[in-house]
Amino acid sequence: MKGFGVGRFRIGLALALACVAGSARAEISDNVVRIGVLNDISGIFQDTNGMGSVEAARMAAEDFNGGGKGIKVEIVYADHQNKADVGSAIARKWLDVEGVDAIVDVPNSAVGLAVNTVLRDSRMTFLASSTASSDLTGKACSPNTIQWVNDAWATGNTTAAAMMQRGGKDWYFVTVDYALGKGIEAEATNYIEKHGGKVLGSSKHPLGTSDFASFLLQAQNSKAEVIGLANAGGDTINAVKQAAEFGIQEGGQTMVAFLLFVNDVHGMGLKVAQGLQLLEAFYWDMNDDTRAFAKRFAARPGMNGKMPSGNQAGVYASTLAYLNAVAATGSDDAKVVVPQMKTFKGKDKLFGDTTIRQDGRVIHPMYLFEVKKPEESKYPYDYYKLIATIPADQAFRPLADGGCSLVK
Repeated sequence: MKGFGVGRFRIGLALALACVAGSARAEISDNVVRIGVLNDISGIFQDTNGMGSVEAARMAAEDFNGGGKGIKVEIVYADHQNKADVGSAIARKWLDVEGVDAIVDVPNSAVGLAVNTVLRDSRMTFLASSTASSDLTGKACSPNTIQWVNDAWATGNTTAAAMMQRGGKDWYFVTVDYALGKGIEAEATNYIEKHGGKVLGSSKHPLGTSDFASFLLQAQNSKAEVIGLANAGGDTINAVKQAAEFGIQEGGQTMVAFLLFVNDVHGMGLKVAQGLQLLEAFYWDMNDDTRAFAKRFAARPGMNGKMPSGNQAGVYASTLAYLNAVAATGSDDAKVVVPQMKTFKGKDKLFGDTTIRQDGRVIHPMYLFEVKKPEESKYPYDYYKLIATIPADQAFRPLADGGCSLVK
């Protein structure tokens, strides 16, 4: 695999713990369940995903511990470099040659949609725990795909609703110019305009932008009450840092980050990030279960005390849910495993009350947070204060509205 694509991606292989008391059932291909973590290891999502997602998948495999049936699990990983052609080529190689049974993670909506197409109607399962495009449970829905954590509908609609309830009627968007940003802006705009608000303008920027000055000045000059950052990762960090230099929040405008994670806040520091509003599905310091997971994660090789992002928590939760379905059915074929996953309704330790719908959307509560002031933080990664809890049945697009062909 090292020669594939002349070094266009790197792949590592780690054998997860397996109980050897008995052999896996015959329906499990090659007598091993292989899960591929596909993400951005070297680019703008390396902190929120990267090798932390690989460790999260390994933790899930270890906690699964053979599922009481001696099922062997292997975790492989690769870097999609935020390129749809690279991501789909890796997925195809894993499907046709490497015997990988499920792909998990996949930040970057363009890559996620490409992988979704490759895996449709194959024997592989797509655990889209970091792909934010709501098309995955809408017009592009697939019987092979389960979408965890966040999506553009939830991010756009739920964040806009929460902010408008707090008085934010006039908006300006700073948006990354690819599927993720466009989807979030479109969903938020639709909600804002339907509920009496106005969108005063929007600036589009390329992925990986370093200079946000012109975009932020346009946002500042618009006099919009809310400036929405419809981007993610390093783009959001750079935008927030430069907004602080312009004194945007000090001037009375509120900034909301549609896709921000605790790792991003850590990277920019509380002095810069304080007062920022954001929507999250997971926060490491929410309760005893999330804290226990986070402390184990922080102690993993290479994590150096870092707390997990919502995306990394999603990798753990979706990987473990998939493996539990494999154990329940004795098969790693998506045609068997995915329907079994969709029967789940209960409490997930990291995401709370959880249901997996017919369209593949996992619904769970979402939370509006505000980033604390430096003097409010009492210990490392104590960054958020809870503003509002959005119940699971309100946080995501209604089942009947997505246009998914899987919905009867």
